[in-house]
Amino acid sequence: MLSDRPDWAREGHDWPNRETSRFVDAGRLRWHVQVAGAGPMLLLLHGTGAGTHSWRALLPLLARSFTVVAPDLPGHGFTSGRPAGGMNMASMARSVAELIDTLGVAPSLIVGHSAGAAIGARMVLDALAKPEAIIGLNPALMPFPGIAARLFPTLARMLFVNPFAPHIFAGIARQQGEVGRFLKRSTGSRIEPEGAALYQRLFATPSHCAGAISMMADWDLDALERDLPRLAVPLLLVHGAADTMIPLSSAQGAAALVPGAKVVTLDALGHLAHEEAPDRLAAIITEFARAPVA
Repeated sequence: MLSDRPDWAREGHDWPNRETSRFVDAGRLRWHVQVAGAGPMLLLLHGTGAGTHSWRALLPLLARSFTVVAPDLPGHGFTSGRPAGGMNMASMARSVAELIDTLGVAPSLIVGHSAGAAIGARMVLDALAKPEAIIGLNPALMPFPGIAARLFPTLARMLFVNPFAPHIFAGIARQQGEVGRFLKRSTGSRIEPEGAALYQRLFATPSHCAGAISMMADWDLDALERDLPRLAVPLLLVHGAADTMIPLSSAQGAAALVPGAKVVTLDALGHLAHEEAPDRLAAIITEFARAPVA
């Protein structure tokens, strides 16, 4: 039987790091969140269309040095409900802040992948979190270049108003190998078949597809670009050189707006660099956390 939304007993029966999972009610959402390790609190925020599975190898490595908190973002994975105010960046940031407040923790470090980096930055800019530093992994912090700046959001909004769009995408995702081919083509990353299969489980459910579409349709990177110069915490942007989704110039442009920000480029890795080389990313994150101002 095919699910409309990811079911913990079915799609999540062998979910990566399942022993660290818990469900938490905060705000208007029932969150799926993974908590592991001990030490300073590190908040992991995945990107659009992903979930906690994207940290499957990185989370245990980071848990050696940190208390890691990794939620499924609203509309994604096994988190259910809708944030007050919708799926725009500010609402998502407020929702994550409500979650960490409910958990009774405060992040010393925020690590966000792609759109997750934008949410982390928005949390700091809106005084919802006071971490010692932010790390963006292949971050989506700047408006898309050229015609994509107008075309991409418009297309997402067109899909958002079409009630059949999530079901169409879920139907495509259920075709054997289609998600793996899409990931390789759109991200420039080569992840193992087991990892692609986890993405397929989520994208085969219309609710997860709807969450990703809703997020893209209501994303305002122009406002974030205007506000980035006010970001007053150390910022490290790590970018895979083979990323076919977000150009290196985007990370460099964002870094230029934030005083003291640094960019690290990783050769031969794509948009999902943290899934391709978790050991390498864990080392970079841990080293930066020890001396983020250096």
